[in-house]
Order: sequence, then structure tokens, then C-alpha cells
Amino acid sequence: MLSLTIRAEVGDIARFRRGPELASYAGLVPRVDGSADHLWYGRITREGSPWLRWALVEAAMHAIKRQDGTGRWARHLALRKGIYKARVALARKLCDDIVRVWPRSTGG
Repeated sequence: MLSLTIRAEVGDIARFRRGPELASYAGLVPRVDGSADHLWYGRITREGSPWLRWALVEAAMHAIKRQDGTGRWARHLALRKGIYKARVALARKLCDDIVRVWPRSTGG
């Protein structure tokens, strides 16, 4: 179900060259306000597809159990920052994996 939702909401993966572009499309990036040489980072923008954002955070809830470095990183972050922030951060990191492994059409 999650994979179908992600596939339907993303559409053509060729629109996104990198994971941060997909994360921005999903609204999983922090708001940034700046003045002079100081930046303030706030909550996530929540702009973009709410269904894609939901599916990525839902997938992150399961991915936090991974036994690789990403799972360990997410569990450590959950201890430091809280489980909800860790889920959103992991959902943002999953965007990198999605863009990397999603097959690209050869266009012919």
C-alpha cells in the first residue's frame, strides 16, 4: 500500500535528480528564515503532497527497525531528539534511497 501511494504521488521520478528535491516536494524540509548572516530553522514546511508525506513517515516508522547504519542512526536520533523528529528525519533520508533505486525510464 505504501509503495503504491508513493509511486502514485511521485509520478515520474525523472523530475527529481536528488533525494533533497523529492523531500522538498513532499514538504519534509525545514523552514528557513534568514537575516544578515544568521539562519533560523523551523518546523517542516508541509508544502506539497500530504499523501506522499504521510507515506514516507509511515515507511520511516518501519525503517527505524533496520539493522544497517541508517537504522542505527535513526534510533540514536530518536533518543536525542525524540521519536517524532527522528521519523521525519528518516523519512527525509528515505527520499535519497527512493531516488537512488527507483528505475529511470530510458525514454524511447
